Amino acid sequence: MIPSKKVYFLLGLAIAVSPILSMILGIYQSIALTLVFDAVVLGLMVIDSLKVRKSRVKISRELPSRLSIGRDNPVVLKVESGNTNSIIQIRDYYPTEFAVSTSTLSVNLPANNTQEITYTVQPNQRGDFPWGNIQVRQLGNWGLGWDDWQIPQNTRVKVYPDLMGLRSLSIRLTLQSSGSIRKVRQMGIGTEFAELRNYRSGDDLRFVDWKATARRAYGNTGPLVRVLEPEQEQTLLILLDRGRLMTAKVQGLQRFDWGLNTTLSLALAGLHRGDRVGVAVFDRQVHTWIPPERGQHHLNQLIDRLTPIEPVLLESDYLGAVTHVVQQQTRRALVVVITDLVDITASSELLAALCKLAPRYLPFCVTLRDPQVDQIAHTFTDDITTVYTRAVSLDLLAQRQVAFAQLKQKGVLVLDAPANQISDQLVERYLQLKARNQL
Repeated sequence: MIPSKKVYFLLGLAIAVSPILSMILGIYQSIALTLVFDAVVLGLMVIDSLKVRKSRVKISRELPSRLSIGRDNPVVLKVESGNTNSIIQIRDYYPTEFAVSTSTLSVNLPANNTQEITYTVQPNQRGDFPWGNIQVRQLGNWGLGWDDWQIPQNTRVKVYPDLMGLRSLSIRLTLQSSGSIRKVRQMGIGTEFAELRNYRSGDDLRFVDWKATARRAYGNTGPLVRVLEPEQEQTLLILLDRGRLMTAKVQGLQRFDWGLNTTLSLALAGLHRGDRVGVAVFDRQVHTWIPPERGQHHLNQLIDRLTPIEPVLLESDYLGAVTHVVQQQTRRALVVVITDLVDITASSELLAALCKLAPRYLPFCVTLRDPQVDQIAHTFTDDITTVYTRAVSLDLLAQRQVAFAQLKQKGVLVLDAPANQISDQLVERYLQLKARNQL
């Protein structure tokens, strides 16, 4: 049992009034009356707290089956009151590693009522975490004392990569390719036949299928045109770096976590477009190799196998990773290397490895830039210390651009974007490559 603010107010009031009573009744009588008053208040507080136990609220917790890293995951507490109005305070013992929208929840619930309270947690690392009990305080009817107890809700939760982002991406890809909301297929974009449709004003006459038009039933007017779509069953290989450069934190998450989210987003897009997707995770050697496959089941396999992997403080062997890919994949494929790049000197091995892939494969270098470096580089200031910091940031960005220019000269595709925006931009570039038949 815990005293409420009203109890402290009454006890303080008694102390404030005691000097006046001592002048009227005498000091001993004043002390006696104050002690009696305090004892009555404390006794009523105890009774008020004990009475709450007969009408304690019931609380249950609902968690997502799999939490997404870097996202606001909703946690629902279902509160059911007894036969009296309930003023309660709730503190859920979530894992200390999580950021939370609010640590204490306050609820005023009418009698015989049920209410759902939602707050969010944001994990900043993957793994298995313990989730504790629920601490509850309920105020007595007289407002003098809180009854304090715990509701057993011990459990364990698993934090995965950004599954919420994958669900959003899956919906977006589905809407783009099906139903009346889909984007109209453009003739000539692709190499595989998709369908025949009636000629429309503005269509390219080169794609009119005169034989199909001649076979139409008598009475149907207008020619038929062929609609082509990007080729399917191509191969997409994703090489995810987990070396030293990927251990740095960018906006609360390790760069490797941003890279892992990007890997799964690109894999989802590839599988959705009918391609075979394979993934390799490497540092000094290839740590994990998942051969290219098709189908939704393959995405689940990728999530399960990639989720436990963590970055390490080792220099990455890009040539070794590329050599492994060349040995495993002999046919032409789009090879996407997700890593970070400092300058030409420090990244010379990366440049050599990517140039080794061209022209037999289509190499694609994806680097995850720190948005804070961009912000510092583009913020003008008169402070001497900040000016030096800005100069270093500008120099880093300039050296990156020189390295990217060399890659482009060797036929390597390049995408350099802030880590928190890289997934959407990479998926968009991949879809453009498919539409233009560059693979």
